[in-house]
Amino acid sequence: MTDEFYMQRALRLARRGERWVSPNPMVGAVIVKGDRIIGEGYHEQFGGPHAEINALRQAQESVQGTAIYVTLEPCSHYGKTPPCVEALIDRQPARVVIGATDPNPLVAGRGIAALRRSGIDVTLGVMEQACREMNAGFFKFITTGIPYVTLKFAQTIDGRIASVTGHSRWISSPASRTFAHRLRSTHDAILVGAGTVIADDPDLTVRHVKGRNPIRIVVDSHLRLPLGAKILQDQESARTIVATTGQAAPEKMLQLQEQGIETLLVDEFVGEADRGQVNLPKLFRELGKKQIASVLVEGGSAIITSLLKEKLADRLVIIVAPKILGRGIEAVADLGNQTMDEATRILFRKVYRRGEDIIIDAIPAN
Repeated sequence: MTDEFYMQRALRLARRGERWVSPNPMVGAVIVKGDRIIGEGYHEQFGGPHAEINALRQAQESVQGTAIYVTLEPCSHYGKTPPCVEALIDRQPARVVIGATDPNPLVAGRGIAALRRSGIDVTLGVMEQACREMNAGFFKFITTGIPYVTLKFAQTIDGRIASVTGHSRWISSPASRTFAHRLRSTHDAILVGAGTVIADDPDLTVRHVKGRNPIRIVVDSHLRLPLGAKILQDQESARTIVATTGQAAPEKMLQLQEQGIETLLVDEFVGEADRGQVNLPKLFRELGKKQIASVLVEGGSAIITSLLKEKLADRLVIIVAPKILGRGIEAVADLGNQTMDEATRILFRKVYRRGEDIIIDAIPAN
């Protein structure tokens, strides 16, 4: 078997931790003796043993002289767990095959150097692109302190997210809504505008799949939220943060705080077109300080437009329903573009079906 074969297995294992390990990366490890897999593991939950440790524990025979495949460079520092590098060196495999170097400044090549100093052969970059893409959110957060932002919305084929009356349930199919809940479960937080809460009164929790509820974030520059909104209830199962500005009434802020809701005062945009709105770049920096490594933005139109205008989205997930609405609320409003050359270009990562709908998974190209 090839190195790519075993690294592919390690990648599949790593994915099992997707909804449980953030802000840590997903990592998988496979131990091979001859042509036999004698141990394998993955990082199962934040704060728990890392992939390499789980693989070593599963091995029922000596690891000395084996090849160990790991999707990300083994850690070399003490955090919530001891360094994985020390455990590997202690067991003396002949070779460690690494998919990608860890961008964490506390690691960043130190694990590789320690393995080589101990006489263990190290091979780097096997399926590196796949290993990096799987942890794109971790790579951005650990190097910038800013969360990885996924912009997701469902629209009709003519680009509407609601009718002229604001009615939007349901644009997408049941299969797409299950997919959307799974997407929620893979992010640390979910963000919407106050308009969405007022119009739809959503729960913003994970109900159709197994997984943890994300932190719920509402952008509300004037604190228009009704105190009886669903997202302001039951803070034990899903925490809510309301991001607002100095324009908010102090008494309303106090009422929210008395309900156990965290309020986050953020500077306003100063541009004429966006005056009075929450400054989203500053909001994301503040969320990063709270160790929120990934944010799923679910709209509405004003938030979608702001993210695209400010080039804040790292990934776009667009659910396109086979419906033509005509007049209605458009998904994306004015971006200020005057020519086609100014249009935001996107690169398709995946295009596939869920129920009746087409799902476009893409990244901005400019």
